Amino acid sequence: MSHADPKLTERINNDFCYHRPPTEVAADFVRLREQAKSLAHLINELVPDGREKSLAITNLEQTTMWANAGIARQFPAS
Repeated sequence: MSHADPKLTERINNDFCYHRPPTEVAADFVRLREQAKSLAHLINELVPDGREKSLAITNLEQTTMWANAGIARQFPAS
């Protein structure tokens, strides 16, 4: 007996596909990266080296990736 949730199955099928965003949203990806890069430089400048700094940068990378996925996943999978 399968316990698979149909809504989750649909989401998995969508999330693990390539979503080619149209060229008109390319600028959105650039804006996100530029803002994240600016914050990363600020963190590098103000936060002493250590675990906290590493985690801050890592989580900023994750935030940027999830934001990009949120933009891309609104378009049909190819």
